[in-house]
Amino acid sequence: MSLPHPRLRFAAPEDDEALAHLDRETWSTLHAVVPRARQPYPAFFNDRFGPRDHVVATLDDRIVGYVRLGRPTALAANAHVRQIQGLAVADGARGHGVGRLLVRTAIAEARRQGARRISLRVLGHNTPARRLYESEGFVVEGVLPEEFLLDGAYVDDVLMGQAL
Repeated sequence: MSLPHPRLRFAAPEDDEALAHLDRETWSTLHAVVPRARQPYPAFFNDRFGPRDHVVATLDDRIVGYVRLGRPTALAANAHVRQIQGLAVADGARGHGVGRLLVRTAIAEARRQGARRISLRVLGHNTPARRLYESEGFVVEGVLPEEFLLDGAYVDDVLMGQAL
């Protein structure tokens, strides 16, 4: 069964709680290197990333996914690069093209912002995400072997990117 086509929009300040909830519900060592959030839960938006850094996918006015697009550093010499710094899709919306739509939107938004390239980091064992990124034109540009220790296993940090 296919889902209706999600609507995309920039996040709004009032989306903070729903996005924080989505992050908690989708947390997994498949993609997260930070520990699982504990109460009191932190706000989703912060000094570094606000609503305009996030595109959300909604179905029936319910947020089912987001992508965070930002600059990899604050350096002027790096201002031509955008980086996908977060992607989450609700379990019930996975496998229906929501993640692909969000990745494509991040690429288009990076171009709109005048970026010359886009990059991301993905854990080596996250095969579904790596396949998605590769199918959207990202290539492996580097690997940091055993960069993270997650659940007792060492995991590679894979750097991917593409020219825009």
